[in-house]
Amino acid sequence: LWKSLGGSTTRKPWARTLYTQKPTLPWTDQYGCGTIAFDPFVGTGSILLACALRGAYVVGSDIDIRVLRGKGGDQTIWKNFEYYNLPRPEIVRSDNSLYARHFRHHQRLQQAQGPASSSTIAEPLYDAIVTDPPYGIRAGARKIGSKFDQPRPVLEENRHDHISQTKVYQVSDVMSDLLDVAARTLVMGGRLVYIIPSFQDFNPETDLPRHDCLVLLYSCYQPFGNELGRRIVVMKKIAQYDEAKRSDYAKTIWINGAASAEKCANLRDKIVEKAKQKPGYEERAAIRKQKRKAHKESKKEEKRAKKQQTTQEA
Repeated sequence: LWKSLGGSTTRKPWARTLYTQKPTLPWTDQYGCGTIAFDPFVGTGSILLACALRGAYVVGSDIDIRVLRGKGGDQTIWKNFEYYNLPRPEIVRSDNSLYARHFRHHQRLQQAQGPASSSTIAEPLYDAIVTDPPYGIRAGARKIGSKFDQPRPVLEENRHDHISQTKVYQVSDVMSDLLDVAARTLVMGGRLVYIIPSFQDFNPETDLPRHDCLVLLYSCYQPFGNELGRRIVVMKKIAQYDEAKRSDYAKTIWINGAASAEKCANLRDKIVEKAKQKPGYEERAAIRKQKRKAHKESKKEEKRAKKQQTTQEA
């Protein structure tokens, strides 16, 4: 099932369980079953599946509606959950950079604060946020927006099934928004677990993004080679989020400012540049290009054959 549903960034079953091992998540011995886990970059749902297997009620969102819908038939997010006799996850198409606009506060919170309250922050809900953000190596991050300065308005009759245009979502902004959402929506003591790639010059003490409402618990490094690796980072919520301080929070996300943010930016370009410096790069690149072309042609041939078969049957 994993192979049929796997996308370009889908984690293998053994890998996704690493994110949910003790002591990273709070629902092991501390909370027990029935807690809520959220993945804001859910993709094909492999991380949520591992969370559900540990007893969590899982919620996921993603901006790419094509991934959420799957390929139809047996190739959807929900089929894996059915295979393990797990409840279906709650899946929503949304943009994590606009979380506060998509998910607003509950009515009972508004009543508790009184009619004079103007807060739009959602009430803390999640016991854990576990995710593998898009950082631009295999798949680039996107957010809602247009490349045009004055995009055409969407007609009212088209709004029910309209898919918004998207634009590039810088990795530094992806990480900043992720920490902001975690600080907003985690319960006190809740965990944020995420992956961030890093080169040798990456210093976790100064280059990892921080938030005043979160404290760093663990940073586990996995090397891919002599230069590139990734870190599984675990943070814990220790203070309530203050909407009035949102701009102040944003200023302190990166300890060294732009220098720290740059460590997570343009990773694909950096990897390619380093690869070009190694002997034999051009030959290997040519072989990979031929394989991609052959694979693309085989896919086209499969589609043509399937279409022809459908026509003949009709």
